[in-house]
Amino acid sequence: MTRGLISVVDDDESIRRTTTFLIESFGFRAAAFESAENFLKSGQLHDTSCLIVDVQMPGMNGLELQSELAAAGYDIPIIFITAYDNKVSRRRAMQAGAVAFLSKPFSDEQLLQTVRSALGHDNGGTRPV
Repeated sequence: MTRGLISVVDDDESIRRTTTFLIESFGFRAAAFESAENFLKSGQLHDTSCLIVDVQMPGMNGLELQSELAAAGYDIPIIFITAYDNKVSRRRAMQAGAVAFLSKPFSDEQLLQTVRSALGHDNGGTRPV
């Protein structure tokens, strides 16, 4: 079975590296980007089946990336990760269709379950459109 690409967008190199390694250890393909702008310019947008994105980044932040993707008609499941959880960002992300909003540090199992849910692999479920 061919699995789609899981793209990780985070300005913290150690988070990009460890999250990408973790995703690959689950059997998925992964790509990492240091900014939302780099992700958008990468050519990987069409291959991305799930996006793991930091909320706070220099330049375009995660919520702005979510808005831009929605405005362009992309329906990529988004998992937000953040070291600075706040109710306003969480509510905005979830109301705009995010699959999850995880606080750093998150467990390996929590990330795996969230990715599976985003891809519709949990309990045979499908992601609502």
